[in-house]
Amino acid sequence: MFTRNFKLILITNVILSTAMPMLVLLGALAGAALSPVAYAATIPPSVQILAAVLAAAPMSLYMGRVGRKKGFVLAAVLLAAGGLLGVFAMILQHFILLCIAHFVMGAAFVGINFLRFAAAEAVSGRWTSNAISFTLASGLIAAFIGPEVFSATKDMLPSGAYAGAYAAIAVLGSFGVFPILALRGLPPVAKEGGVKGRAYALFMRPKIAIAVAGAAVSQAVMALLMTPTALAMVGCGFAEDQAADVIKWHVVAMFAPGFFTGALIQRFGVMVIISTGMLALAAAAMFAMAGLALWQFYLSLILTGLGWSFGYIGSTSLLQSTLTPAERPLVQGANDTLIAVASSVASLVSGVLYFSVGWAALAASVLPLIALALLFLAWHVRPAKSP
Repeated sequence: MFTRNFKLILITNVILSTAMPMLVLLGALAGAALSPVAYAATIPPSVQILAAVLAAAPMSLYMGRVGRKKGFVLAAVLLAAGGLLGVFAMILQHFILLCIAHFVMGAAFVGINFLRFAAAEAVSGRWTSNAISFTLASGLIAAFIGPEVFSATKDMLPSGAYAGAYAAIAVLGSFGVFPILALRGLPPVAKEGGVKGRAYALFMRPKIAIAVAGAAVSQAVMALLMTPTALAMVGCGFAEDQAADVIKWHVVAMFAPGFFTGALIQRFGVMVIISTGMLALAAAAMFAMAGLALWQFYLSLILTGLGWSFGYIGSTSLLQSTLTPAERPLVQGANDTLIAVASSVASLVSGVLYFSVGWAALAASVLPLIALALLFLAWHVRPAKSP
């Protein structure tokens, strides 16, 4: 399983994914620092996710034409460029430039997210679920490093608050190029031409429909609960470093289960894992509704991460096992586009809900979405048995 390319993919994911928890913190806090109105504070992270909506399909098709390696180089370069734009935005105190920076970094993370598919393609077929879960689990290192890098660098440049953290993201993007360049002999990604004329029919397959729905709901619920967490905690009187620690353990809960989720899928079946993820997300919302104590923020965000992990890894494994090589560029791109649409809408709505109805009501709003997802899974469980 642990081939040379697979190890390099893991290293690449650790380096580039370290920026992710930093952006979770920066999106809301830097946005609030520069936003002309309070409810626009979550626009930068929403724009970041909107970029994924626009870039997911083109990035997937681009990789289908030129290969994974060039696509990952492009993603690393975009991350570095976005970090530099963030530096200038904070120095110049320019909100629109900050949004542009997050847009560029959002496009970068589209490419970074395709590392999970490249990992599955770099191992033998029976290790596919394990490769996906291990790749996502490698983000556990980023979960610990990212918030620490944020805390150490956010005030590093005296010319602008948070500018140092954006500079650190630019450095991460630059270093991430090196293990990508060391990749050799990646399997070619089949072009999308073989499925033209029947692309729509692919998404009518029960397994593909379940995989896309499970991943989209997992991502949307996480975005709704995670995006305003730092604002909610600071608003309750907690320090920024405490908010950073909550986000750190949230990201730990996102990625740590990846070390054993592949084995759980093989043992219990992918449908059980996806359903368990939905139930964990529902529990997270309930704890968030229950109160504003520090332990409740911790528990809610940890359960959010755990629910996302099971829902997202399970859905990704189901999708990968269902598709032929010729179908992957088109369907993977469309899948990530739909995930990004759900996440973008959720991120944007989260700021409006938080400032208009409060943290508890925001948490309650995800329960109907989770209930619908569980009903959809139950409806299709017979024709979509675990592979």
